[in-house]
Amino acid sequence: MMQKKNYILLALLAVLFFTPLAYSQTTENKAVETKVDEPKADEPKAAEPKAAPKSKLFEETTTDSDYLTTIEKASTVMETAFNDADFDGPSHHLFAEIKRTQSKLDLILTSLKGANPNVRNQQMYRIVLKEIEQELEEQNTAINLRNQGLDKIKGRFIELRKDKTLMILIKDSILRKQFKNELVNLKKRYLAVDSLMTKNQGVLNTNKRLTVQRKILVANALITVDTKLEKSGINLLKKEYPFLWNITETTPKKQVAQNIKAKVIIEESVAEYYLSYRAGGLITLAFFMGLLGWYITRNLKYLKNNGQADNLALFNFKYLNKGVLIPIAVLGLNIAVVNNLYAPALFIEFLHLLLLGTLTLLFKNNWSSVSLRNWIFLLGLFFALCFLDLFIGVGLIQRCSFIIINIFGIRYGLVQIKTLKEQLYIQAFFKWASILFIGLNVLSILYNIFGRVSLSNMLSLTAFISLTQIVALSVLLKIILEIILLQIYTTRVKRGIENIFDYESLSDTLKKPFIIVISYMWLVVIASNLNIWEGLRTSFGKILGHANTIGSITFTLGNILLFFVIIWVAHLLQKYVAYFFGEIDEENEENINKRQHSKLLITRLVVLIAGYLLAVAASGMPLDKLSILLGALGVGVGLGLQNVVNNFVSGIILIFDKPIQIGDVVAISSESGRVKSMGLRTTKINAPNGAEIIIPNGNLLSQNITNWTYTDNYKLVEVAIEIAGDTTPEDINDIISASLENLSVVNNNKPSQIYYTAISEGKYKILIKFWCSIYRTDESISSARQVLFSNFKAKGLTFSS
Repeated sequence: MMQKKNYILLALLAVLFFTPLAYSQTTENKAVETKVDEPKADEPKAAEPKAAPKSKLFEETTTDSDYLTTIEKASTVMETAFNDADFDGPSHHLFAEIKRTQSKLDLILTSLKGANPNVRNQQMYRIVLKEIEQELEEQNTAINLRNQGLDKIKGRFIELRKDKTLMILIKDSILRKQFKNELVNLKKRYLAVDSLMTKNQGVLNTNKRLTVQRKILVANALITVDTKLEKSGINLLKKEYPFLWNITETTPKKQVAQNIKAKVIIEESVAEYYLSYRAGGLITLAFFMGLLGWYITRNLKYLKNNGQADNLALFNFKYLNKGVLIPIAVLGLNIAVVNNLYAPALFIEFLHLLLLGTLTLLFKNNWSSVSLRNWIFLLGLFFALCFLDLFIGVGLIQRCSFIIINIFGIRYGLVQIKTLKEQLYIQAFFKWASILFIGLNVLSILYNIFGRVSLSNMLSLTAFISLTQIVALSVLLKIILEIILLQIYTTRVKRGIENIFDYESLSDTLKKPFIIVISYMWLVVIASNLNIWEGLRTSFGKILGHANTIGSITFTLGNILLFFVIIWVAHLLQKYVAYFFGEIDEENEENINKRQHSKLLITRLVVLIAGYLLAVAASGMPLDKLSILLGALGVGVGLGLQNVVNNFVSGIILIFDKPIQIGDVVAISSESGRVKSMGLRTTKINAPNGAEIIIPNGNLLSQNITNWTYTDNYKLVEVAIEIAGDTTPEDINDIISASLENLSVVNNNKPSQIYYTAISEGKYKILIKFWCSIYRTDESISSARQVLFSNFKAKGLTFSS
């Protein structure tokens, strides 16, 4: 079809420029017709009717301007066609992507031919091949779109044949000579477009052919990988090798060395390919870890410059105060392990060993010598296990070595593991990890003896990884909590608050959501090493993705679960966002930053609104159904939710209007106290007697509020005293003024006031008014009385109050 269209275009070009056409004037044609119809001399002539005169004003004539306009139009079509036929930036990017896909496919097909047929490598191949298959499908679609674009360009040339003026111009030899230069330029443009389209059509056809061939190769490779995985799954449940006591084979040492060398080469090539394949993700992870390390170093440097770095030991810091590089490496390696579940065996086991080695450096100065020695012994067992699994073929040596390591592991789980538990931040999970460790080692020995070697090796590796990973994740949690506490303390120091807060209760609050995340990470790592994670994920995906219909509403369990998870995360974030600004729950009244609290309230409101909107969007709820739900909600508001909505709207008004803020001392109706917290529905007030008063926000706006700290935190207090003795009012005033000036709790920036309510011979009744912090009113009055009593007594005067 494509060649046929090219032939049509070439034929059109020939007609346009090379076919000589006979030219005859219209008058000549008329003369010929007259000559042919002219009667003979002997024939009588018929009387000719008189022809009516014709007006030439409305005749359809074609002028030179019309021909030039037609040529310009054709030239514009060809110029546009040339620009559209040329490959743009996205097209060149597509061709580069096609080359990269070819390189990836060549590497993986080469690795697939000689790779170690362990299950983890096959899983990696399957994931990568699926991604390549998706890339090839997208590339094929993109090539088809560009082919369609070229077909549309050819259609524009076919449309030119329908232009009658252009056809007259081409057929008329005199007109061709008259517009010779214009037609030559038109021909050049046509040839340029034709050449470019032919070239680009060939490029697209070549890439399409290669893409189709690669799709066939990927499909065949996936069949091979799936077959191997299926065989591996079947072999796990049956006897693969003879019973241990029936093995009689002996392999020469030279052959063992050659086998090890061959497997090293194979595993290295597979790991190198995966490293190049995942290089982008690993570099991104390293970048963010470096950014986090820089931020932590910045906070530590600030504390050190302000003489507060030693106080970190009071927060029970174990890792960050000894250095930043190793804790950040532990954090990054933990994420890398979970993020590379389908990596080849050498790569993932190397990551585990690197993580354990980094933990050893971290434990060096923090653990006791006995605990550190037992940890290094566990690390040695795990290293030997990885070496045997990767580089030693299945035989008597490997199977016996596995059994020996399993026996050491069982003893380790019964005796030596207790020393590790004492050093961990989270000890509850360690009990289950110990039971799992011992149980998997026992099962591994049994399966090994009875010939199920693949299953035995898998259980052995899972046993050691489950134990070491729970240690690593426990350290990870401790590092995360130290990072958060460091942020809180640094922010407070910047605000001038240097007192040590209750970090233990704060840590207990913070670690709860992180324990859920860490538990999930641990279970995922175990399931992945047992090769059941993919099956579990697929099964849960089918259950959660199954469409359920109730009436006209269709939903999935996954959407409902995602809705509630996002809501939970939003509430969690709005609750914990204050910690990143240095705020804690039980804040001292004088340390409260009202402006910052207002910003926090707005931030919390934004987080909640964004969370709910995102949850609705992620749930996939149709807008028409949502409108029905909002209509039902409107009815509910009209019937019984007026107070709830009133309190919610009042809370938003309080946040933006700011008649009261957190930390203010207020009096509302018969209640008074300090504002502890402000929510979207209620406000909590701490009464002086310790009671917590919860007031709906609607009531706050509908009542008169006395805010003692709206402008500042100072209150004018009164102290009534009586002085008896031989003195004068001037001396009394001097003693009172000097006493108040020496009191730190009195605000001397505002003048004190002294009033004499009664004066008699030797007796004076006085009312003293001075300014003090509203949060320390009783303390200020008490201190003032004590100082006044001491100073008046020193002058030999009698003081009573």
